[in-house]
Amino acid sequence: MRKILFSLFVCTVSVLMLPFGSKAEGKMADTVGSAGVGSILDTIMTEEEYLTAAEDTSFTYGYTNLGVADVENHLNVREAPSTDAKLVGKMSNNSGCEILESDGEWYHIISGSVEGYVHSDYLLTGAKAVLRANEVVTKTARATEGGLRVRSEPNTDCEIITTMGEGERLEVIAELDGWIAVSLDDEDAFISAEYAVVEEELDTAITMTELLYGEGVSDVRVDLCQYAKEFLGNRYVWGGSSLTKGTDCSGFTMSIYKKYGISLPHSSVSQSKMGTKVSLAEAKAGDLVFYAKGGTVNHVGIYIGNGQVIHASNPKQGIKISPVGYRTIHSIRQYIND
Repeated sequence: MRKILFSLFVCTVSVLMLPFGSKAEGKMADTVGSAGVGSILDTIMTEEEYLTAAEDTSFTYGYTNLGVADVENHLNVREAPSTDAKLVGKMSNNSGCEILESDGEWYHIISGSVEGYVHSDYLLTGAKAVLRANEVVTKTARATEGGLRVRSEPNTDCEIITTMGEGERLEVIAELDGWIAVSLDDEDAFISAEYAVVEEELDTAITMTELLYGEGVSDVRVDLCQYAKEFLGNRYVWGGSSLTKGTDCSGFTMSIYKKYGISLPHSSVSQSKMGTKVSLAEAKAGDLVFYAKGGTVNHVGIYIGNGQVIHASNPKQGIKISPVGYRTIHSIRQYIND
């Protein structure tokens, strides 16, 4: 039996948990816990003993009965426990959910605003879910005030790349003295720690009905957005344009539009000079939303209605949905004539 060397600490309520970022496989860093009733140092356990110990933990990021998606790209959430049932949402790999009940083959779950059923073959539960969650949980910085400036360096003399609205989140890379290093799509940036709160969370499911079917939304726009959603959770690869094997932001928009007979260059800057410029109030599902650094466009996403964009964000998060104003909008362009 393979042995696992690890160190754990027991908090005041006897909650057993792994240090943030530790791995369940291979050698683990030696740490000493000192918060509460005791500590376990340099303990050697079998994998079975390790999983049994983890079952005692209630440190599950706000979930009572945690489930974690274990798939290559995304896990379908269906309206009923059947592969023929309507698709109501998608969970990207390693996203979390609350398990409500199980019939053995299907789990009834809630993940974010999505409630439905997922197949048991693709959902980690119990101790395995906890261990995976401890490996993949994301630290995010939430802006506590609107207009939080996102800077290129950790000082007030450098360039302001964009701003964050109140409640908007960016992934945390590191916490510095008075500053938080964050991931702004595929580049590093900094925000003041005074106006943000760092929290740990798991990704949750995205609903398939977020697109608003309202007046002025043509069938082709609806179809384009639903097609784009099929690739949620897929890989980000700089310079790529494959919707399944990996793409960057402009490769994603180029490939989605290609299906609908619209030819775009593989460059967010070039794409931003095409089509018809519109305001956010005039934007329709299927339009492209551009973001910039120093006045130069460096990122693009597809507006899907309901104040959201789908975009190939960065290597860790891949293709995801974000609020349209998660960073300052440079411009919005329409390419579909309807």
